[in-house]
Formats: sequence, structure tokens, C-alpha cells
Amino acid sequence: MLDVTVIEDPEAAAVTLDPVRARLLAELAAGPASAAMLAGKVGLPRQKVNYHLKTLERHGLVELAGERRKGNVTERLMRATAASYVISPLALAAVQPDPERFRDQLSARWLLALGARLVRDVGSLITGAAKARKRLATYALDGEVRFASAAERAAFIQELTAGVTALIQKYDAPDAESGRDHRIVVAVHPTLKTPPETTQPPETTPPETPGEISA
Repeated sequence: MLDVTVIEDPEAAAVTLDPVRARLLAELAAGPASAAMLAGKVGLPRQKVNYHLKTLERHGLVELAGERRKGNVTERLMRATAASYVISPLALAAVQPDPERFRDQLSARWLLALGARLVRDVGSLITGAAKARKRLATYALDGEVRFASAAERAAFIQELTAGVTALIQKYDAPDAESGRDHRIVVAVHPTLKTPPETTQPPETTPPETPGEISA
């Protein structure tokens, strides 16, 4: 089972948005189960659960883990193909965000467009690397910092921009024929004080102070 996989097919994305199927995926991520075993957990008849499982299997979201005899019946034990799923913007290709339409380093919506492109591109790279049976060279850095004031945050962003820009200029080799282009995305945004599942709005940043940056 993969830790996370990206869904690029629109039909597969629509399948996962069904609440019952999403619940089944969550149950099967915890371990293999049959339709009969799942029926009691989700409160649906076994036949209905089996229908949903076949739909999930058709889109590659669940797979056969094994079979077992139970009386005169052979039960199929299914498992999720991943512990979690991310829907790529490619599933909504006609309306996917395009960060190239505008560039505003202090715009939260531009940051969101960059994040969507990151999911799309890395998802496609993972798919290609899996087909070629090759490792994908990536790197990510995640951390938190508490700024004493808006002025301190602005100073941090200024130094961050200067430092990353200097590194790009130092190592960029546009004339290297055997080189490979890499995209660099750096983001700063306020930490959510409440989980995303809640209806309470997240903390916002006053527009006059920088809240995020990408480079």
C-alpha cells in the first residue's frame, strides 16, 4: 500500500467524493476486509457495499488482497491501494489554477495556485517514475516559526527572498546541455489554529503585512 497517491482521472475523483465510498476507502486503508465485514461498519446491505467496492476497484482505488471461504461462499478481501488520496487539478483540467496568469508574491490565492500546480506536477512525476520503475529526486522542507511582530515577519521574508534568489543565481546553469530544470517553491503562511475540518474560519493576516511568498 502506498502512503499517498494522486488521483488524476476525473471519474476516479468523482468516485472518491461519494461519502459512502470515502468511508469504505478509510476502512480499507486500516486493513483488508470483505463486503460482509464492511456492511456492519457502514450500515449498508452487503450487496450495496459490494457494488461500491466494485466501483472503487474499477478505478484502481482498491484491490484484491486475498480470498477466504466462509461456509459455501468465497469472500473477496479488499484493501485500499493507498493510505490517503489527493485529487490532482488535472481532474478539473479545464478550470485548474494557472499561476502564470498573474504573479503576486503577497497574494494568498497565488500561493494556492502554486500549491495546486505543485500537486499536479509532482503527481504526474510520481506516475511517470512508477511506470519507468525509477526513483523521483525531490526535496521538501517543512517547519514553523513564531514572529514577534509583523515587522519581524517582513524582515524574515526579505532575507529569505534574498537568500533563495542568491542560491538560484549561484547554481543556475541554463547552458548545461545535460542539465535538468527544477522548480523551486518557497511559501510562508500563518499556521491554522483550528483543524481544517472545523467550520471556524482560520486566522487571517492583515493585508498591509506580508503573509506569504514564493520563489
